[in-house]
Amino acid sequence: MNAEPRQTRYRVTGMDCAACASKIDTAVRRLPGVDDVSVSVSAGTLRIVHGDDLQGETIIKQVKNLGYGAEPAPVGGKPAPSKPATVADSHDQHDHDHEGHDHNHDHDNGSHAADAATAPSAHAHDHGAPSDGPWWKTRKAMATATCALALVVAYVAGTIYPSIEKPAFIIALAVGLVPVAVRAFNAARYGTPFSIETLMTIAAVGAVFIGAEVEAATVVLLFLVGEMLEGVAAGRARKSIQGLSALVPKTALLETNGQATEVPAETLVVGATIVVRPGDRVPADGEIVEGASEIDEAPVTGESVPKSKKVGDPVFAGTINAGGVLRVKVTAAASDNTIARVVRLVEEAQESKSETERFIDRFSRVYTPGVLIVGALVAVVPPLAFGGSWEEWIYKGLAILLIGCPCALVISTPAAIAAGLSAGARRGLLMKGGAVLETLGKITAIAFDKTGTLTAGKPVVTDVVAGERPVRDVLSLAAALERGSSHPLAVAILDKAKADAIPVPPAFDASAIAGEGIEGGVGGERVFLGSPQAAARRATITPEQQSAIEAFNADGKTVSVIVVGTSMIGFIAMRDEPRADARRGLARLKSMGVRTIMLTGDNKTTAKAVASYLGMEARAELLPEDKQRIVRDLQAEGLKVAKIGDGINDAPALAAADIGIAMGGGTDVALETADAAVLHGRVMDIPDMIDLSKSVMANIRTNITIALGLKAVFLVTTIVGVTGLWPAILADTGATVLVTANAMRLLGWKPA
Repeated sequence: MNAEPRQTRYRVTGMDCAACASKIDTAVRRLPGVDDVSVSVSAGTLRIVHGDDLQGETIIKQVKNLGYGAEPAPVGGKPAPSKPATVADSHDQHDHDHEGHDHNHDHDNGSHAADAATAPSAHAHDHGAPSDGPWWKTRKAMATATCALALVVAYVAGTIYPSIEKPAFIIALAVGLVPVAVRAFNAARYGTPFSIETLMTIAAVGAVFIGAEVEAATVVLLFLVGEMLEGVAAGRARKSIQGLSALVPKTALLETNGQATEVPAETLVVGATIVVRPGDRVPADGEIVEGASEIDEAPVTGESVPKSKKVGDPVFAGTINAGGVLRVKVTAAASDNTIARVVRLVEEAQESKSETERFIDRFSRVYTPGVLIVGALVAVVPPLAFGGSWEEWIYKGLAILLIGCPCALVISTPAAIAAGLSAGARRGLLMKGGAVLETLGKITAIAFDKTGTLTAGKPVVTDVVAGERPVRDVLSLAAALERGSSHPLAVAILDKAKADAIPVPPAFDASAIAGEGIEGGVGGERVFLGSPQAAARRATITPEQQSAIEAFNADGKTVSVIVVGTSMIGFIAMRDEPRADARRGLARLKSMGVRTIMLTGDNKTTAKAVASYLGMEARAELLPEDKQRIVRDLQAEGLKVAKIGDGINDAPALAAADIGIAMGGGTDVALETADAAVLHGRVMDIPDMIDLSKSVMANIRTNITIALGLKAVFLVTTIVGVTGLWPAILADTGATVLVTANAMRLLGWKPA
C-alpha cells in the first residue's frame, strides 16, 4: 500500500523573478520521489509533495546547486493539507436560518470538521523580516558593485596604457560574467538549458570574438544591475505582506495570581489571561473576560471605524485597544493567531498559479529556445545567402539574444498577482491563489446566503407592543424568563432590556415547553413567552392584535407573545436586520452587471421581506441540495457563479460554484475554508474583491504589452542597424523594471 504523500516547505533566498522559480521547479522535480513542486518568488518559499524516502538535505543541496539559499521553514503553525483542500470538505454544516419561533431553545449546534489529511512534515512560516537582508548587502548587489569597480579599473588602465585596454576589459568582463556562466551551466545541468544566463553568456562571449569586449563588459554590468533591481522589487513585495507580522507586539502582560508580568508574546498559551491597557496593541487572539472598549481593527480587517467590544467578544492580535483596560483570555497561540494565518494563507496563495500565469510559463519554455534559433538565423543567413558582413550580422544576432531575454515577460503576471493578493489581504480580502483572483473578475452572478451574510446573524428587538400592561412591564417579564439563555432571540430581548434600563426581576421554576416557548413564575404570577399559536391556546388575542402580528410576520419579523395567567399583556417583534452596507453593496454589484440572488432555508415570508428591502430576487425554504441545484442551474445559463456564505450549511453550493467566498470576522471558517474570505464580513467587500481582480488583470495586460512591445520595437531597430548590444540589454532591463514597478503600484490599491 502506498504511503500518504508528505508535504514540506522551505525558505529560499536569492530568487528575484519567475525565471528563478522556474529553474528551481525544474531541478527539484528531477529528484526521485518528488510528486509536486510549487515555488513562490514573492513569498520566497518552496513547497514539495513527496514520498517518505526523499530526504530534506537532498532538496536543499539541489537548490543550492543552482546558486540559491535554502532551509526548512521553521516549525510553527498548522500542518498543511497533503492535497489541496476543497470547499466541499472544509465547510461547517450548520444552518443559522430561523424558521418560525421555537422557544424551547433546542438548537442543532453540530458542526462538521474538515477532514483533509494533514502532512506529517513541518509546515510553517517564519513571519519575521525577510531573510534576504538589506538590498545593498545581498550577494547580487555585491557582485554588481565588484563588476562596476572592475569596469572602472579597466577603463582607467586602458586610458593610461592603451596596449592593455583589450585584456583589461576582458578581465573586467570575466569578473561579472563568470558567476553568470556558472549559473547557466548549473541550470543546464539540472534541467534548464535555455535560461536567461545562457543567453547572456553566449552574447557576451560572442561579442569578445568579434572585438566588442568593451560593449560585452558593459552589457554584463547592465545585466547585473537589472538583476539587482529585480531583487529589490521582489524584496519589497515580500515585505509587504510579511510586514503584517510586525503589527503584533513582542511582549504581553500575563496575569497570574492577580499580578501582571511582562512576558514574550510568543510564549502565551491558549487559556492564559492577559491585560491590555489603553493604547496597547492586542498581543494575541482572545476573548474579553472583563472590561469594555473601542477596538481599532484596521490593521487586520481594513475597517476604519473602531468597534465597540464587551465581555464575550473576540479580539484579534495586532488590533489596538483605544479605550479602557481589558482582561483577555487567549484563544490562539502566536503561531496560529489571525495575522499569522493571514500571512500563511497569502504565501500559500502566491504558490497557486492563475491560468494566465500558467500560459505565460508554457509560452516562455518555447519562447527562449525560439529566441536562440532566431538569433542564430540572423547571424548566419544574411552572410551565407546574401553576402552580408559576418561581423555585422553576428553582432545583430547577439543583440537579438539580449532583446529576447524573457525576464520581463515571465515576471509580468506573478508580480501583479502577488501584489494584488497582498493588497487585498491588508484590507481583509483573502483570495487563495492567482486562479481565484483571476476568476473573480469574470463573475456574472452571485448567490448569497441570508443569515450571517446579508444579515448580521444577530436578531434585534424592533417593536414592543403593549396589551393589558405597559411596554415597560412587557419587556421586563420577557427578560426575566430569558435571563441566562444563549438563544439568539433571548439575547435580543435581554439586550433590549439592558439598553432601555428595564429592571429584570428573578424568575422561578422556568422551563421550556417543546415547540411552544418558555414558562415560569415571576413576582408571584405565572408568565408564558412563546409563539402566537401557543399563546392563543392560553389567552384571547383580539382581531386587531392578530392583524398586527401578521403584519410583523409579513415584514420578516418573528413575534413572541407574553401571557400572564390568562391575559395577553403584549408582544415583542424581532428581526435579523440586514447588514448596514448590504443595500449599497448589492446596488454596486448590480451596476457592475452582476446578477444577485438570495438562497435561504428560512420561510418564504421572511425571505421575501428581506429580499424586497435589499432589491434582489430570493429563493426560500431550501435544503442544502436545493442550493447546489440552483447554482448548477445558473451555471447552465452560461453565468460565472460565486456563492457567498458564512461557512454554514452551504458546503454543496460552495463546492458547485465557480468561486466560494466565506463571510466572517477572522474565524477559522472565514480564514481556512472556501476559495476566498472577507474578514470583516461586509457585503461591500464583494464588489471590492471583484474590482481588485479586474485591476490586477488590467495590470497584467499592461505588463505583457510593455514586455512584448519593447522587444518588438528593439527587434526591428536592431535588424535595420539602428541599435546594438547596449540598447538591447537596456531594453530588457528597462522592460523588467517597468513591469515590476507597474505591478508594485497594486500594493497601494484601495477600494473604490
